[in-house]
Amino acid sequence: MIKTPTYEKIRALKLYAMSRALEEQQEKKEYERLSFEERLGMLVDREYSERENKRLAGRIKQAKFKQQACMEDIDYQQSRNLDKSLIRSFAGCQWIKDKLNILITGLTGSGKTYITSALGHRACLEGYRVLYFRATRLFHDLAIAQGDGSYDRLMNSMAKADLLVIDDFGLSALTDQHRKDFLEILEDRHDIHSTIVASQLPIDHWHEVIGNATLADAILDRLVHNAYKINLKGGSMRRKNSKLK
Repeated sequence: MIKTPTYEKIRALKLYAMSRALEEQQEKKEYERLSFEERLGMLVDREYSERENKRLAGRIKQAKFKQQACMEDIDYQQSRNLDKSLIRSFAGCQWIKDKLNILITGLTGSGKTYITSALGHRACLEGYRVLYFRATRLFHDLAIAQGDGSYDRLMNSMAKADLLVIDDFGLSALTDQHRKDFLEILEDRHDIHSTIVASQLPIDHWHEVIGNATLADAILDRLVHNAYKINLKGGSMRRKNSKLK
């Protein structure tokens, strides 16, 4: 191991990846034929890459996706009614820059969760902060937060997320508190950040499951009109991909 004042200063500055890369350069003779600028560039690249990878891992961990997914592995079989060109256009996350939403509907097992997770993962890769919730867990967490004093902190975290993913929306009717919370969440995010909502129910039925006509109008007005809409068709992807035949 190199024991020089410069090395110790590099460690003191917490440039740990750079220090490891410097050790490699000192140990391997092939680096000797490189110029100073080339070797310095390699040191900086190593530190930058490792820090970016740690930040990415942190964003993915914070998002709490239900499953691991990536856009490259999305199944575009024709029977699913999935527009390949549209989905691929989301890869650059311009829709997040434009503060647009995505609404995904389809029967259970049609792949909604995988697609929402893949879109969220892509957003993490592009440096965006993402939060993923199943709707029932979201409202449960909000109810708990009301009791333990963390409600404002949870609401603020959702308001600040670049992308909020709400999966399995509409599995049960919303209570009055659910409606108020949902409207507050969308009000904080409208025209500021993007939201993905996935549901087994067609969008035309969301008004009914929300319940209160006035609040339903307000919620859907903030969610639907600036959203891409994807309606998945076909049978269960779980059955198709099952190892049991």
